[in-house]
Amino acid sequence: MKLLVATASLVLLAAGNLALGQQTLPRIVQKDGRYALFVDGAPYLILGAQVNNSSAWPAVLPKVWPAIEALHANTIEMPVYWEQMEPQEKHFDFSIVDTLLLQAREHHLHLVLLWFGTWKNGSGHYTPEWMKRRPDLYPHMLDARGQTVDSLSPYAPATLEADTLAFSALLRHLKDTDLEHTVLMVQVENEPGTWGLVRDYSPRAEKLFQSNVPQSLLSAMHWQGTPNTGSWPQVFGADAEEFFHAWSVASFIGHVAAAGKAIYPLPLYTNAALRDPLHPGHPPSYESGGPTDNVLAIWKAAAPALDLLAPDIYMSDGPRYEKVLDLYSRPDNPLLVPETGNSPAFAPFFFAALGHGAIGFSPFGIDQTGYSNAPLGASRIDEETLAPFAANYKLIEPMDREIARLNFEGKLQAVTEEKGRPSQTLSFGKWHADIAYGLLQFGYNKNPPGNPEPVGRALVAQLSDNQFLVTGFFCRVDFTVADTTSGKKRQFLRVEEGNFQDAKFVPTRIWNGDQTDYALNFTSMPQVLRVKLDTY
Repeated sequence: MKLLVATASLVLLAAGNLALGQQTLPRIVQKDGRYALFVDGAPYLILGAQVNNSSAWPAVLPKVWPAIEALHANTIEMPVYWEQMEPQEKHFDFSIVDTLLLQAREHHLHLVLLWFGTWKNGSGHYTPEWMKRRPDLYPHMLDARGQTVDSLSPYAPATLEADTLAFSALLRHLKDTDLEHTVLMVQVENEPGTWGLVRDYSPRAEKLFQSNVPQSLLSAMHWQGTPNTGSWPQVFGADAEEFFHAWSVASFIGHVAAAGKAIYPLPLYTNAALRDPLHPGHPPSYESGGPTDNVLAIWKAAAPALDLLAPDIYMSDGPRYEKVLDLYSRPDNPLLVPETGNSPAFAPFFFAALGHGAIGFSPFGIDQTGYSNAPLGASRIDEETLAPFAANYKLIEPMDREIARLNFEGKLQAVTEEKGRPSQTLSFGKWHADIAYGLLQFGYNKNPPGNPEPVGRALVAQLSDNQFLVTGFFCRVDFTVADTTSGKKRQFLRVEEGNFQDAKFVPTRIWNGDQTDYALNFTSMPQVLRVKLDTY
């Protein structure tokens, strides 16, 4: 009888833990057109870092963790290599995945796993050897002359079956072993598509290209073309080849993602190698088939199991960066920046991403392997390169949950300085927050010159009608009454500098005198203010 009672208790405990695990599974939540990544039941902001491609091996990990710690990241993006995970067909080795889980937990970090499968930057280099040796079964794409290219065909049933089986095995292993939910999201493939070629010209592809466009796609795109039925060339004209390849790649990945999500419904996404958002041109000037901004509707229709489509942004000029953020922060698409450049010029764009409602941001190549961030031959990451990214994360890390919540509730705005635009205005109902760049800390100047380089950034969040959370770097923040006809002027009732402890703001001093007479000036120091306003 005691044995039966004990057994029953264990069964109930296991069932309770399973139910709790399902309740706390990371998920994307949408509200009023805004999105948040919920972790343990509350919004979570990914202060991320992605390691170099070959840095997820156990022997290399000691060169990873110091850089991540110096960055003040809370989440690390790590590849899972198909060639390692399935060295023999249908025989899986999860030892490296388990090592990543264990060491991430030891360093108090969450994980985003990157599935390097059929596509990694357009190629199939991460497929196992047993696949590479069978091009008859796992064929490459063909160009118009019938020559093979360095990209696997999305029409090969064996490739789709193998990728689906392997990805499903990975998700099943995470479900069975990651009871702490260390892994927040999984990226399905990496920058999929094809470089140097618009589409596959194999016989199977040609047959499908001349077939009717699926009605499901036309309905999803609300296509108004003439005619609205027929083959790809008949319906889409000059865009037919690019749209066809996007549909084909997205359908392949959608199938893989759906199979994995059916086993373990973690948030899933696919990232994009971008085209120029201001002067896009046509493929093959950019990678064809991936989720570029012009085919997002196609990807949404073909791969509904993906929670979002994410831009990898390596454009360091403000107008292009901001345009990409605009294009991917859609009512039907949460914004995540899973890769961005790692030179100091990219660090201020963290604030721009927050201002567009991003659920996460990750510079690429953050480790001490001496490959990406460090000069050739160096053994450690360049601290000068890392410093502006670390400043961002050091500032936000103590209040990351609060920032995620405020952003999800639509109460937060953040901006990055643009060259030639030395001031910006943010609207918060009856108040305007006025941001200026390049001013001295003392004295007023109606014509701010801007910083020599556009490194300024500011964040303002409305806590109540007249109370704000304010922070930034290399900028001045002031408030004015939105109704310019009222004759009212702002006054600072109280300006507190402080920090967050256990999700609560704890003041450390009150600013006044020189610190408020010329508005609120932020330098390179990480400072957070709680500001209470009134008028006179």
